[in-house]
Amino acid sequence: MSVAGRMLDTYPGDLGGVDRSALLACIEACVECAQACTACADACLSEEMVADLRKCIRSDLDCADVCDTTGRVLSRHTGYDANLTRAVLEACATACKACGDECASHAEMHEHCRVCAEACRRCEQACRDLISSLG
Repeated sequence: MSVAGRMLDTYPGDLGGVDRSALLACIEACVECAQACTACADACLSEEMVADLRKCIRSDLDCADVCDTTGRVLSRHTGYDANLTRAVLEACATACKACGDECASHAEMHEHCRVCAEACRRCEQACRDLISSLG
C-alpha cells in the first residue's frame, strides 16, 4: 500500500463523504504527474532543439506546480471545503489537458514527452473522476 493510502487509513476523522478510492487515485496521480512534468521539462532543456520546446517546458512546469498543489490540498481533510476542492480539481484537470496535448505533439520525437503526456492524461481523468464523485 502506498504512503498516501496508509495516511488516509490513519486519518482519525471523517473524510466528508469523499470517495476514498477516487481520492487516493487522484492524490497518487497528481504526485506522479508532477514528477513526470518536472522530469519532462528538465529533459526538454537537454534537447538540442530546446528553443522549439519552450511552450512544452512552460506547460510542463505549470502543470507540475498545479498537480503538486492539488495533491497537497487533497491530502488535507480537516475543515474540508467542497467548493475549493472542486475548483482546484478543475484547474488541475485543465492544466493536465493542456500539458498532455502539448507533450503529445512532441511524443513521436521525444520519448519523455510521450511518457509525460500519458501521466497527464491519467491525472486529468483521476481529477474528473473525483469531481464526479463529489456530487
